Order: sequence, then C-alpha cells, then structure tokens
Amino acid sequence: MASRAVDAPRRTLSGPVVLDGVGLGVEDVVRLADGAARPVPGAEAMKRVEESWDAARRIAATGRVYGRSTGVGANRTEDVPTEAAAGHGLRLLRSHAGAIGEELPERQVRAMLAIRANQLLVGGAGLRPSVITALCEALDSGAYPVVNEFGSVGTGDIAALAQVGLALAGEHPWRGAVAPEAQPLDNNDALALISSNALTLGQSALAVHELRGLIGATQVVAALSLLAVDGSHEPYAAPVHAARPHRGSVDVARRMRELTGAADRPTPPLGRIQDPYGFRCLPQIHGPAHDAADALEDVLTVEINSAGENPLISPEDMTAYHHGGFYLAQLALALDHFRLALTQVARLSTSRLSSLNEPAYTKLRPFLADREPGSSGVMILEYAAAAALGDLRAFSAPASLGHAVLSRGVEEQASFASLAARQTLRACGAYRLVVGCELVAAVRALRLRGTVPEPDLPVGRAFRLAESVLDADPADRPLTGDVAEAARLLDRFADIWRGSTS
Repeated sequence: MASRAVDAPRRTLSGPVVLDGVGLGVEDVVRLADGAARPVPGAEAMKRVEESWDAARRIAATGRVYGRSTGVGANRTEDVPTEAAAGHGLRLLRSHAGAIGEELPERQVRAMLAIRANQLLVGGAGLRPSVITALCEALDSGAYPVVNEFGSVGTGDIAALAQVGLALAGEHPWRGAVAPEAQPLDNNDALALISSNALTLGQSALAVHELRGLIGATQVVAALSLLAVDGSHEPYAAPVHAARPHRGSVDVARRMRELTGAADRPTPPLGRIQDPYGFRCLPQIHGPAHDAADALEDVLTVEINSAGENPLISPEDMTAYHHGGFYLAQLALALDHFRLALTQVARLSTSRLSSLNEPAYTKLRPFLADREPGSSGVMILEYAAAAALGDLRAFSAPASLGHAVLSRGVEEQASFASLAARQTLRACGAYRLVVGCELVAAVRALRLRGTVPEPDLPVGRAFRLAESVLDADPADRPLTGDVAEAARLLDRFADIWRGSTS
C-alpha cells in the first residue's frame, strides 16, 4: 500500500549535507532523498578514499583478493588472470544487475545513493574516488538509475547496486536529469561498489522517519479521543510512571500531559473509576514503540557510517580482510521489533475507535449517528480500520525468520533485512488509514458533544486543524474521503506532537 510521505515530491532546498563517513543521520538521508539538501563530500573523507583506492590496487596486484583477482560466491576459488582483470569488473556488474520486479520510486533510489556515497567515504572499499563524485553529482542534479525491487536477501544489495554500477558505467538507464559522466569501472571497482546494503538501509531510514512521526501523531489523535469520552488523566500522572520508570512510557505520559494541559497529579474524574485499555494503557504501548524506533535508528546510524565491504581494505597494514560484516542481523531484528511495536499502537487505535462508537463513553447515539432512525453513523469505520490493521499485522510478520542457502552452499544463511525494510515501508500506508479512522470519529464526537479543546493547548490546535479539513455533516454518507483527508493530516499532527516535546 502506498504511503503519502514515501512518495512525496521534492521539498525546497535547504543547507548542504556533508558526507564524511562519520556523521550522516537518518534525518540527513531523508533530506537528500527528498532533494531538500545537496551532498558535499568531506575533504578529509576524500583523502581516505584516495588512500584506500591506492592500497587496494597494490594489494590486488600482489596477492589473491576476493572479487578483484578471483571470482565471487562459489567462484571464489577461481583466479582471474591479470590480462582479464580489467574486464572482470564489468562482467561482474553485468551478471549481477539482475534485480527483478517493479521499478523503485525515485525517493528510495536517492536514499540508497546517499548512503552508499557516505559509506564509501569511510574508506574501506578501495574504489576510485570519481565514483563518489558521480554519485554526489546525481544526487545534486536529480538523476537516478533504474533500480528494481527484488534481488537481496539481507547479505548485500548486490543486484540493485550492480544496476547502479552499470548505470555509472553508461550501460544502464537513468531517470530524471542528465546522467553523470560514465565511469571506467574495472575489477578494482565493481565488487567494492556493490558490497553494501545501501538500498535496505535507505528504505529503513525513510520508513522509521515517517513512522516515528506517525506514532507521535497518533498520540495527538488519542488526546482528542480522550477529551471526546471525558477520559481520565490519571494513567498519565507523573507518580504512576515514576513508580515504573521505563523511559518511553515516562516520555509518552509527559507528552500526553503537555498535549492536554493535564497536571502532573491530575484530579480523579467523577463517575468512571478507570477507562478501557485504549486510554489507560497508552503510555505502556506507545512507549515501547518509541523505544523500538530509537533502537532501530541507533542501528541505522552505525550501518550508514560504516565500511561493511567485503573484503575490507586497510591501508594502514596493506591488508584486504575477508569477513562477514555485510550481514544485517542487527537491522533485521530491529526492524522486526519495530513493526511489532507499531502494530500494537495501531491496534490500540482501533480500541479507542470502538469506545468512540459506544454511548456509555460518549453520551451520544451509537456510532456517533445523527437523529434519523437506524442511522449507522461511523459504524463502517470499525470494519475499515480492522481491515487495514489486518494488512499491518501481515506486514509485521518477522522477516528474520526467513532462511536461504545460496551459491552452491557457500552462503548458507540470510538475514532477510531487505524484506524487513520493504515490509516496514509498506506498513506506513496501512497504519495511516487505521489512525485516520480514529481521527474522523474523534472529531465527530467532539463536534456532536459541542466540546472544544482549549485553543492554546496542542490538542486545541490539532482540533482546529482537523475541523478546517473534515466535513461536519453527521448524516449517513460515504466516509472514504474523510478518512483520506484525516490520514493526510497526520503529518501536520506529527509537527504538533514534536512541538509539545520541546
């Protein structure tokens, strides 16, 4: 299911992003993917690349180096004669540029190019510096190579990056602007370029950036729902979370108090002793999702700024180290964990939607219907949200349970981090729709009750924003457009949530 933010157009250009192999973050990747910043290779990092390239050629000329003077995979034992070495690189790219499936959107390809350029600037790849210059030129101009969806099992995005390599060599199509000047890639460049998980990392960065904001937006929607049912603020009280101080839950409870203007020690409400889990357990469910996003971003930050190429070229001791540093177990597990936590948050949204349809909580007609006999109101939203949640639940199946034995048994394990990244991106659209259903119901309930949140509070600003977009007619009518508008509003709700944390 497509996600609005993932397919977003380019933003207005802001300041540059320095690629130095050390400090690139998820936010920087998103800016480069959106065309909102131009990349600038760091001078010291380019010196490292020069040293690594020189060392790699000298090492390969005097000894056996995987992929440079030998074949790859199960062909690792086959030597490549010196006279054939120059053409070996192009043959490797041609044979591996076999990714299949749909063409990837520009934004995902640009994220891949940005990350690969930054990884190369770490200095462990040992390929010609002009490749990095060409990647940055493409990011700056808007050119991007055609890259297809499938080809990786989480041990290197070799098919996608081979397509990039062939495009750089002038043998594969580009989209967008004019392509960079063709590069003379040889045996010292090919494997060095494709030995990376840059596509998986780029997709993961785009997904966690979008979903982190959506989880925050969901809390703003939940605050509107809380007001619509006269819910208790006790579950967000500071003493409750000081007594069980999980960081994420403490932060979510504090943010809920900021959104609604509740005191650290709120007065218990009259009437109901306690609310359903959709309200009462919000910090305990949203908190772990934020913690999972933090853990995922930590893994991504390491990977984006690391040299995972096999072999690793070390100019310091003039050695090519053969290793398994490309294997993405950490990322696959972090992505799986994050999606499971995300699904819990979405499921809680459907619980609140059920409460909004219940007269015992809203003091309104069932399903927030108008006064016409037998009106169904927003009844269908429960079904629609449950259907979208079903997709989200399917996307949350752990990809890391996958297994593959490849290349004549030499590569007998796979992380499937690539699948985990695709599933996390696909979760964005389904998640938006689930929470959009809750937002439509919450705003209708507040309108029908005549409840207007305090305008100076974050929740008041959110309500005004929603009122300006969502149709106020309570009559039975199709709600497809309402949910679509609500889903689009979530990005602006995310900005309100971020403001409440400052």
